[in-house]
Amino acid sequence: MITGIEHLAIISEDTKRLSDWYKRVFDLECVYDNGKGTYFLAFPDKSMIEFIPALAVAEKPEEKLSGVRHVAFSTDTFEETVALLKAEGVEIIHDAATSPKGISTFFFRDIDGNVMHLINRPEPLI
Repeated sequence: MITGIEHLAIISEDTKRLSDWYKRVFDLECVYDNGKGTYFLAFPDKSMIEFIPALAVAEKPEEKLSGVRHVAFSTDTFEETVALLKAEGVEIIHDAATSPKGISTFFFRDIDGNVMHLINRPEPLI
């Protein structure tokens, strides 16, 4: 039985630069470094992001093309995290907004151009 998502992988031309950015901005812990450019960073819930060196450079993906297009990070400090990301100069795709149900969202690109999503739900879906 599948119990969850252990990690997702982000392919990068400069995994050191990108993983260092995620460590600093999201206060993540590096739990694996193979010395060849592959890193695993862990969140407090033990989910992880793996950073893998790219074999070739791809074009920046459009937000709504087929395939995996964003990662949603949950936060209980939404406004502070949005302010931090804006101070980092991230490219904003959809600025911070709160729905009538109180769900706050913010879409941005990380420093490699990957689409990311920050979300705060007052009530979990499950």
